[in-house]
Amino acid sequence: MAQKLKQSDDISIGDNLRKLRNEANMTQEQIVAQLQLRNFSISRSIYSQMESGTYNIRISELIALAEILHTDYNTIFKGLDYNK
Repeated sequence: MAQKLKQSDDISIGDNLRKLRNEANMTQEQIVAQLQLRNFSISRSIYSQMESGTYNIRISELIALAEILHTDYNTIFKGLDYNK
């Protein structure tokens, strides 16, 4: 079974994904096309949910996104903090 990272209202990597995508000068459609080339069946709607923090991302998807965005996990999770 594929493991997922649960996003919630108070902690989400969505904003970081959006920022990294914009820095890479890529559209959501281009990200989705790259994910589909890696055999992920993801629509633009689902990717949009990733960026809005309403989709629980599979770890395999996160690994692919790090490759596509030429970044590391520290950058994807930058600025996030857990509730103490």
